[in-house]
Amino acid sequence: MDQMLHVSSNPHVRDKMTTSKIMQLVALALLPTTLFGIYNFGLRALLVVVITVASSVFFEWIYDKLMHKKNTITDFSAVVTGLLLALNMPASIPLWMPVLGSAFAIIVVKQLFGGLGQNFMNPALAGRCFLMISFAGKMTDFAVSDSFRGVVDTVSGATPLAALKQNGFTDSSVSVLHMFIGDIQGTIGETSALAILIGAAILLVFKVIDLKIPLTYIGSFAVFVILYMLGTGKGFDVNYLFSHIFGGGLMLGAWFMATDYVTTPITPRGQYVYGVCLGVLTAIFRLFGGSAEGVSYAIIFCNLLVPMIERVTRHPAFGKGGKKA
Repeated sequence: MDQMLHVSSNPHVRDKMTTSKIMQLVALALLPTTLFGIYNFGLRALLVVVITVASSVFFEWIYDKLMHKKNTITDFSAVVTGLLLALNMPASIPLWMPVLGSAFAIIVVKQLFGGLGQNFMNPALAGRCFLMISFAGKMTDFAVSDSFRGVVDTVSGATPLAALKQNGFTDSSVSVLHMFIGDIQGTIGETSALAILIGAAILLVFKVIDLKIPLTYIGSFAVFVILYMLGTGKGFDVNYLFSHIFGGGLMLGAWFMATDYVTTPITPRGQYVYGVCLGVLTAIFRLFGGSAEGVSYAIIFCNLLVPMIERVTRHPAFGKGGKKA
């Protein structure tokens, strides 16, 4: 008697890890930097986080309902988008702006292009860039009034990156230790490199991400900054280098947004190319651009390059691309 074989469509190699589990792990990994941001900036930061996450989930639910689509809020992708968007905003932002940013991220960038897996750029960063372009003044206001630490002076005024850009190599007010710990000015989730690295370790332990993109991103950025220092005749300055690495959104972007499954190359070689492009563009935007920051725009721009990177770095199909006999 012939044996009956069950034939199914691809993929033929499956994993127990689901989209919902991945998103829950990402949300868990973002908890250290979220909690530190609330500790650093106070209840106002908590309010921004809650409003942004809630509005992101709401806009996903209402869009699915109006379009008669299957409800997708249970996959937690809207929660992660809202959380990342909140962490990329200052605590002092007017509370209607997180709602507007969530609407842009969920409806315009994600749902109008087909939902999760179809968006061509990171929704949270697109929402941040939309708000930054539209309301630059509010998005760069880092004043704090209710920090739980009881020390408001250290989290008011210009960010360390802005001070570096204005004063250059000789700015003694920029402390690498403070930037690593996080008691500095900035958005809710970008200040503490330590908290971000704890979250990154969670992602690595559960194999949600690997090291290719983050290390290539940070490494190529560091090389560019070193070459810039040597090329300008200032010499190698460790404080300047690590101030750029720990300052701004580089760490948060490298570990949590540059590694987004949907908007990154699937080929291993492409991921290295992608990381180098991110590092070089971020350095160019920071060092030569008008703004002290450049991570968001670098990631968004490189998201658009992903189809071309994959086309160039993909392996030839079996039986093709070899040398002719």
